[in-house]
Amino acid sequence: MKVTEKKNPDGTIDLTAVAATAEVAQAFNVAHHSFLANMGLQVGPTQTPAQVAEEELGIVNLDAVSQQLAVDYLVPFAVDKRNLCPAFPPKPVINQMIKRGEPFEFQLIVTPKPDYELTSYEPVSVTVPALRFDEAMVDEQLRQVLESYATYVRCDSHPLGENDAARIKVEATQGGKANKNLSTDGRTYIMGMNLLPEGFEKNLLGMAEGDTKSFSFDIPGAEKGTDPIDCTVTVLECQCKKVPELTDEWVKQNIPMLPDAAALRASIHEALLAQQQAQYREMQLSMVADELARRFEGTIADEVYESMRDTLMQNVKGSLAQQGLQFDEFVAMQGGIQQFSMMLMVQARQMLVQGYALDALFRHEKMTLDDEDIMAACRAMNPADPTTARRQMEGNGQAFVLRETAGRLKANRWLLEHADITISDEQPEAEKAE
Repeated sequence: MKVTEKKNPDGTIDLTAVAATAEVAQAFNVAHHSFLANMGLQVGPTQTPAQVAEEELGIVNLDAVSQQLAVDYLVPFAVDKRNLCPAFPPKPVINQMIKRGEPFEFQLIVTPKPDYELTSYEPVSVTVPALRFDEAMVDEQLRQVLESYATYVRCDSHPLGENDAARIKVEATQGGKANKNLSTDGRTYIMGMNLLPEGFEKNLLGMAEGDTKSFSFDIPGAEKGTDPIDCTVTVLECQCKKVPELTDEWVKQNIPMLPDAAALRASIHEALLAQQQAQYREMQLSMVADELARRFEGTIADEVYESMRDTLMQNVKGSLAQQGLQFDEFVAMQGGIQQFSMMLMVQARQMLVQGYALDALFRHEKMTLDDEDIMAACRAMNPADPTTARRQMEGNGQAFVLRETAGRLKANRWLLEHADITISDEQPEAEKAE
């Protein structure tokens, strides 16, 4: 991509970018997958996005409906090409349609991120609660481990209740044909886990060992006219859950990489403590950054606020969609749209001020970034696979975002290392109440 820039008297920068045909093709390819993902569709290993769009949505020309997504994909590459860091994402100015097989030219007006100063660069002072490790967490983790190895054994016959278990024989048919997926000569069935529809479980209630019952139940969500499931169930034996005892022999048999029960407890203790220590450090990083933000001075432009608010709004909606929650219901739970919007603006200001304060500290201490700093930021984003995180961000033209994140993280860690930390022995109010 060829990018030229022109500085304006008001401090903004005009960029003119020309994407080559290969870059345009890549933009469309990415846009296709993004469009289908937004529609809740996935592309199978033997399918193309165009095939999925036509079969599922009736869209013949996928390029035509994903043009804006293709343009949006190209924008950050133009910004990164000039090594700029915008105050907010610029919107492209387009004088021509983007078409596959042709170069594409667009313009951007970039507002550079402003350099703010702080009232003081002296070390910050914060009081943090003492790190307390509750050994009960180890006991609970051990209990969960043992529960995962639980088995079901025969017990005295009794009428099955909502949380009981039994070994059952099932002969199932649908429309006169055997249903092999449901039929079984003997399988443990645990009530209350919704392994099968409610219509099946309610018929098991009250049955005891040796009882046989024939009944039918409908498949939830099935198309109208779908035949019900006809089945005959025999309770072969009532069962109860047996959780193994934690012994050295059990550990050797089921977790052979550990020698005994004490080693298992120590392993869990070490893992939980490391996790809590990492969370404790993150809390300290947040506290010193908040304290530094109190020294921020300056005015943040309205469009910067609006851009951050829009980003937070998109994050909230995306998170709610993943949880299957409705946005309107969530807003109502927060006290209504006015209260929610106010909370969002407060959060936007807090995030902006904290980021700008760390930027100022980075400049004041004349810090520089190296490859390890970049990887540290990637590890913070994706501890399991930082290399992939870096490749994805740089591959999507977000290298300038990665540099900003790395700089702020380095400044935040430096701030904590030089901070005056007071450890409070007072028990948090939540623990006192408990």
